[in-house]
Amino acid sequence: MEKMHLRNYAYLGDAVWELHIRKKTVMQTENAKLLHKLTTDRVKASFQAELLHYLESELTEQELELARRGRNLAIPVARRSNQTEYRAATAFEVLIGWWYLEDKMRLEEILSKIENKLFE
Repeated sequence: MEKMHLRNYAYLGDAVWELHIRKKTVMQTENAKLLHKLTTDRVKASFQAELLHYLESELTEQELELARRGRNLAIPVARRSNQTEYRAATAFEVLIGWWYLEDKMRLEEILSKIENKLFE
């Protein structure tokens, strides 16, 4: 199913997601403070958890299994205050990282679906 540890997919997915968001937000404003807010609002765990919930009905069995396993990864002690949210965000990042390496067409399809939600 996967070629590396799920945590590595999450690590990569975090970077891919943030770059995707930054590419979008730099087109919205030149104000540094607003740019930072627009970006951080979309890369925080609560937002990623919301996006995972939004996408769940569209995921394949394999993708659902990756998300389930991503949710079950051990959580750093500092993040344990909101475990459910952090776990869902990690699952989202696992999927983004996995699509980035394994299925770029699917990644583009998902990002397009998310765009429609973000800017509807």
